[in-house]
Amino acid sequence: MTHTARRIGRSLALVLPVVLVLSGTLAVTMVPWADNTPSQILTASAEDVSVPAKPRAAQDVLREKLLSEIQQGEQPGDVLTHLQQEVDRRPSLAEHCVGIARALGRAAVDAYGPTKAQSFARPVCDTSYASGVASMG
Repeated sequence: MTHTARRIGRSLALVLPVVLVLSGTLAVTMVPWADNTPSQILTASAEDVSVPAKPRAAQDVLREKLLSEIQQGEQPGDVLTHLQQEVDRRPSLAEHCVGIARALGRAAVDAYGPTKAQSFARPVCDTSYASGVASMG
C-alpha cells in the first residue's frame, strides 16, 4: 500500500503543476475556436482594471476655476480678487500664487487683448499677473 501511495503521489507531483499551468493559461488567453464577442472574452488584463483617479492638487483646482471665470466673461480684476481671497484663506496656496496669476494674465490677454488686460493689473502675488500679460503681448 505504501508503494502505491508513493507512486500516486509522484504522479500527482508531476502532473498537477502541468494541469495548473495549462488551466491558468487557457483561462487568460483567447483560443481561435472560441466565440470572440466582447462579452465572451475574459482575460486577465491590466488595461481593464479600474484605477481610482488621483485627487487633484488644490492649486490646480483653483487655477482651473479662476481661468474658467475669465473665459466665462468675468472681469480679470474680480478674478484676481478671488485669487487673493483664496490665498488669504488657505496660506498653503501662496507658493502657487505667482504661477496662477501669470496664467490669469495670459488668459486675460486671450480674452481682452494686451492693452485692456493690462488695465486689470493688481498687486496680487507681486507683479505676476502683469508678467503673464507681458509674456503674451
